[in-house]
Amino acid sequence: QGNLEESGGGLVQPGGSLNLSCVVDESIFSVSAMKWYRQAPGKQRELVATATKGGDTNYVDSVKGRFTISRDNAKNTVYLRMNSLKPEDTAVYFCCAAFSYPGGHYDYWGQGTQVTVSS
Repeated sequence: QGNLEESGGGLVQPGGSLNLSCVVDESIFSVSAMKWYRQAPGKQRELVATATKGGDTNYVDSVKGRFTISRDNAKNTVYLRMNSLKPEDTAVYFCCAAFSYPGGHYDYWGQGTQVTVSS
């Protein structure tokens, strides 16, 4: 891959906060919706948050009011600010650049960063 590089995962206590970052190749970032997914052990990958090229955002119900996705167009970076973390937020978090073109679609993926919420 090499087009997306995530950082910011780690171990945090319940109620704590983390801020994930994903630096994206400039040629991809400007033409893609940016998404954060997560995958917990034994579960399917889940879409957590989306930020469109125009800046609209969407969240899965379980993180609404706690997580915030944002994009910095000057830095080709997308962030996921996670507050009030719960043990059930424990997962590997993946950054995804979703590129749509006439007649097709392609997703670029990061390598994932582990988030563990535990006391």
